[in-house]
Amino acid sequence: MADIKFVDNHIEIDKLPKKPKRLTATRFATVMGLNAWQTPFEAWCAITKTYEDPFEDTIYTIAGKVIEPKIIDYLNKTYFMDVKSPEDIYGQDYFKKTWGNFFPNEEFFGGMWDALGDDFVVEIKTTKRAEDWQDDIPIYYKLQAALYAYLLGFDTVIVTATFLEDNDYVQPELFEPNHTNTVMFEFSMAEAFPNFEEDYIKPASDFWQNHVLTGISPDYDEKKDAEILKVLRTNNLAPEDDEVAELLTEAENLKAEIELIDEKTKPLTDRLKEVQDALKRYMSEQFRDGDTKVELTGQRYSWTLSKSVRKSVDSKKLKDDGLFDQYAKESESYTLRNTVIE
Repeated sequence: MADIKFVDNHIEIDKLPKKPKRLTATRFATVMGLNAWQTPFEAWCAITKTYEDPFEDTIYTIAGKVIEPKIIDYLNKTYFMDVKSPEDIYGQDYFKKTWGNFFPNEEFFGGMWDALGDDFVVEIKTTKRAEDWQDDIPIYYKLQAALYAYLLGFDTVIVTATFLEDNDYVQPELFEPNHTNTVMFEFSMAEAFPNFEEDYIKPASDFWQNHVLTGISPDYDEKKDAEILKVLRTNNLAPEDDEVAELLTEAENLKAEIELIDEKTKPLTDRLKEVQDALKRYMSEQFRDGDTKVELTGQRYSWTLSKSVRKSVDSKKLKDDGLFDQYAKESESYTLRNTVIE
């Protein structure tokens, strides 16, 4: 992870990676704020390799991979198309052969189309949300296909949507596309996006120039980007000198020994807590008017329960009245915790 600096509502990185990730179709609409599931800041973090969740296949991605060849075969047999898959054109292991990019001559756009005809591109989608496709292709997916058509110099775009049930994700190999579970949309770039370059290519290019090449992120959203910001705001250290390394080793050894002792005494400490809670309940009932303490004397210890009355500020009421910021005071505190490294 590059060294980062938080400035206002964005971050700045000290240096760019040698090869930023490309502005693929899945990031294309995202950087313009047209993705309901990701933010431009998240896309920027991935492109600049500042932060990205490690990719893990899910039932949804696995189903998509298994069903995609079935859709290509379905289009060829049902609609008498001549649609080719990436494997038909690049051969097996096409991802490794192309480094996951079918547009090596582009400066920063890239990605992989799903299928190709002689003069059209095909984008294949699987989803559970049929309601999103009632009127038209959702703009996020439509722009994915449109970008590939633009890069290929095609006007015709075909997008298929295959609607899956829960069981299809469990056994995608058994799924068979048909006219009830798979619909096909076709559009012309000239008609659907008559000003595609000005409306979409230029803003995406501006994003690259203004944010990727400068190392200055777009503004983040504290709520939508909360998980990423939590990681970025954590400074992960490794011991840089012998003294710190020795202290760290000693702390870990001491903690391991204490944990062994705690494990042996746990039944006793658990029971002691139960007994003390019972004594506390009894003693709290013995306060007289004006008392501030109740003492219970045993053979080895004297047990004292103190009572104090504290006044607290109703911060919600202050916020509602617009006075909270006027009287709020910031203070710093540091808490040292440790977690087991898996």
